[in-house]
Amino acid sequence: MAKDYESYIADCKDDVAACIENMGCQPILFVGSGLSRRYFGGPSWEELLQKMAEQCPVIGKPFAYFKQAFKSYSDIGETFADSYREWAWGSGQALFPNSMFTPETRADAYLKFKVCEHLASITPKSADQVKDPALRAELAALQAIRPHAVITTNFDSFSEAVFSDYAPVIGQKILRHQYASVGEIFKIHGCVSDHASLVLTTSDYVEFQNKKKYLSAKLLAFFAEHPLLFVGYSANDENIKAILSDIDEILCPNGELIPNIYLVEWQEKITEAYPAREKLISVGGDRSVRVKSICASSFQWVFDAFAADEAAIKVNPKILRSLMARTYELVRHDLPSRALEVDFKVLEHAVSSTDELAKVYGITTLDNPSALNAKYPYLLTNLGEKLGGKGWHCAHKLIEQLRQDTGVDIKASDNRYHIAVKSGKTTINHKYSEEALALLSSLSAGQEYTLEL
Repeated sequence: MAKDYESYIADCKDDVAACIENMGCQPILFVGSGLSRRYFGGPSWEELLQKMAEQCPVIGKPFAYFKQAFKSYSDIGETFADSYREWAWGSGQALFPNSMFTPETRADAYLKFKVCEHLASITPKSADQVKDPALRAELAALQAIRPHAVITTNFDSFSEAVFSDYAPVIGQKILRHQYASVGEIFKIHGCVSDHASLVLTTSDYVEFQNKKKYLSAKLLAFFAEHPLLFVGYSANDENIKAILSDIDEILCPNGELIPNIYLVEWQEKITEAYPAREKLISVGGDRSVRVKSICASSFQWVFDAFAADEAAIKVNPKILRSLMARTYELVRHDLPSRALEVDFKVLEHAVSSTDELAKVYGITTLDNPSALNAKYPYLLTNLGEKLGGKGWHCAHKLIEQLRQDTGVDIKASDNRYHIAVKSGKTTINHKYSEEALALLSSLSAGQEYTLEL
């Protein structure tokens, strides 16, 4: 029985659902210029350069001349950068900020400034500003994916408009800093918010190429651990080829299908009843990569498929970023662990304060590790003596009474009252704070007290 396009959609959805279930994590989106073109008429690279040619009187020739004369758009960008510098220092000076006219300003800054100015002027500030109801519905489905992260080669800020809770990480900052990666937009070719970050000219691409291996190392974990959806790119896009060329030998050493990478391509009219489910992408030389292909005239069902895992945690990315930014690897394994159930309201409250977050993890915070002895000055014997006893028995008895009265054992975790400090391989010293002394003193005197770990 011949399969039709409805069968194709059903099979693609089933495959995506199985991939997400098997990998057990949210997808990562790789966003190209086709997404901007679809939702607000954003320009292709060629159209962007055409616009720049029209704006600068020093360029003086039709764009076709430069397309004929140069092999690549980056070469054209290099030439336009020189023309824009001449214009900026001449008749066009009033159109640029005064701060740009210094010896330290890069020669290509004037072209990049105008590129950013143009893109910022045409990019919607939010997804709600997209006029077409069908496209707004697609964007709602895109938002519902709640991707682990977004990676884009686009300069514009449309990804930030769609995923407003996600934090942009721009250009070289990706290489220099350690990021949580959850709820972030990695803008690997720069962003309109910082014109100096754009990868636009041949010189930029040479510099980018020299550092790309470090970027590829960071991206490899994404490719290996998450479902990945390329959207807004074609199979012939040089950006896709450049990215896949660095990781294909690791992900598919024998040229087999990469099961977690999907390339969605838009076609106004689907001419095949059952389009191909795989795409072979040449990545240079004799090498090629096989990925899963999705052909669609509407992205609604595609985005719905990637958002179909209802069991996934739907939590604000800001909360996750804040949690991860405040979480460090703990090298102690001596304390017993127990399950802790919290809801997202608790988490949202906790991430607003490092101290509150520590309570969720059952640990305490120290602004300075050297302050530990000052914050927890008492051993159990000292604490007992401060409470009027002759040794540790008095304090131990009150701690046990507190546990029976409240169900809370302050010795079971690190908290504002107690910390367990490992000394040597096996010895653990339990130390107590002034707050512990005050708490147990109130308990001993039969006074009201407040217990807050």
